[in-house]
Amino acid sequence: MTAFILVPGAHTGGWVWEEVADRLRRAGAQAYPVTLVGEGADGDGEGVNGGGADGGDLESHVARLVRLIDRVEADDVVLVGHCYGIHPVFAAADRRRERISRIVHVDVGMPRDGRPALDLVPDQGLRERLAAGGDGDGAGRLAAPSRDAWHRWGSLDGVPAGALDRLVREAVPQPLDTLTQPMRLSGAVGELPTTGVLCTGNGPGIETLEALAALGDPALQALTDPRIGFFELATGHWPMLSAPDDLADALLKAAAGGGHRLTPAGEPPHLRPFLLDPPEVRRERSGRVDLYLPDDLDERPGRRPAVVLVHGGPVPEGARPTPRDWPAFTGYGRYVAGLGAVGVTVDHRLHDLTDYPRAAQDVAAAVDLVRADPRVDPDRVALWFFSAGGLLSADWLSAPPAWLRCVAATYPVLAPLPSWGLGGSRFHPARAVTGAGRLPLVLTRVERERPEIARTVTEFLAAAEKCGADVEVVDVPDGTHGFETTDHSEPARRAVDRAVRAVLSHLTA
Repeated sequence: MTAFILVPGAHTGGWVWEEVADRLRRAGAQAYPVTLVGEGADGDGEGVNGGGADGGDLESHVARLVRLIDRVEADDVVLVGHCYGIHPVFAAADRRRERISRIVHVDVGMPRDGRPALDLVPDQGLRERLAAGGDGDGAGRLAAPSRDAWHRWGSLDGVPAGALDRLVREAVPQPLDTLTQPMRLSGAVGELPTTGVLCTGNGPGIETLEALAALGDPALQALTDPRIGFFELATGHWPMLSAPDDLADALLKAAAGGGHRLTPAGEPPHLRPFLLDPPEVRRERSGRVDLYLPDDLDERPGRRPAVVLVHGGPVPEGARPTPRDWPAFTGYGRYVAGLGAVGVTVDHRLHDLTDYPRAAQDVAAAVDLVRADPRVDPDRVALWFFSAGGLLSADWLSAPPAWLRCVAATYPVLAPLPSWGLGGSRFHPARAVTGAGRLPLVLTRVERERPEIARTVTEFLAAAEKCGADVEVVDVPDGTHGFETTDHSEPARRAVDRAVRAVLSHLTA
């Protein structure tokens, strides 16, 4: 017999798990939806004791789960944590390692020893205010979100209207101490099998995780451990409300050891050869910027147009080689130079999702350096953004300078994913495009794009059409994210050539 202990996120209670629990019980399992704050928080028969206001602190929630674990009679106990709930789950499992068979993360990241639950709150603004002691109600609590504010905790994609009404109606204040108290672990929890349920309506899916792990981040590479499995649901942050059948099915399969295993890094896809064989050209390095110079520059001196290539990420700070030495970017740089323009690559510092402002400064500084170069025509410059670097295009779309002749984007992220906490920031190209005017835009779209990214492209194109933006779309049949080093087919080669020539056409017109 398997027993599932279902722990909800902030402001909610065991009621959010009702439909999932019912399906688990019908499948022959035990299910224990837990309420940690508000009315019903004494559902384990002992109440919530300890510090904090109106519902306890993190430590009291951990103690409550430990007491429940001790009373459950089952061969296998699976702890399931959603949102904030993963923190008491982790700490309780750490204290009862011998009783727990698996931990399941429902659309939530990995908590860390010595760090508070606040670290995983998706809304960056809310995180910063709470860290500074703001947003409390004077009684040590965070007020329940209004209907218009629930999106700060994650995408509401797929949640039925009635369920959203109940979410708003039954939400309760969350004790601030549950979010700000550091979690303490002995390390025993690290030995447990774990499963991640990824909701692609809110954040990255399995394919994106594999790609990020290949970049060399040790934390993500650790996810290739064979004890860790993943499931993917095409819904928002509340699958227990939007897809209870699918979530229950994933939980049952997780308990049986199922789930996708991430592939350990072999040859990373982004380090495979470029799909074209552009000519070797002279490359000059200045700080974070590399210039690829046309061969005939000495014979035909004069200022040339420039194309600045902006990589995606986040790329771990210690990753080697750095993006400007990846085959895709050296390939594009050489190809641009081979056609008579100056190709430019830049190592900007997007090492974390919070680094977009710093990365934007790096890109702006690179553009200034390039425009000041005597071999570059400062009035004929294009910016070309790739993958998650696409968010950095927003500054240039919202108020394009006269010298910016084209903005290009290849398999781009064009709106922040809900779990990134950037929804209210300036890094939102699908909104910024309304300021682009007649600036030419060249968008390379891959047919088999990751669903969470494809949605942002659709949003961008709808906004562009509505405001009359000048967008040329280059489609890559059967193409995938990062296709330039994984797909050496003739259609893929033609797509790269067409995109490069389209960008250059706007620099020579």
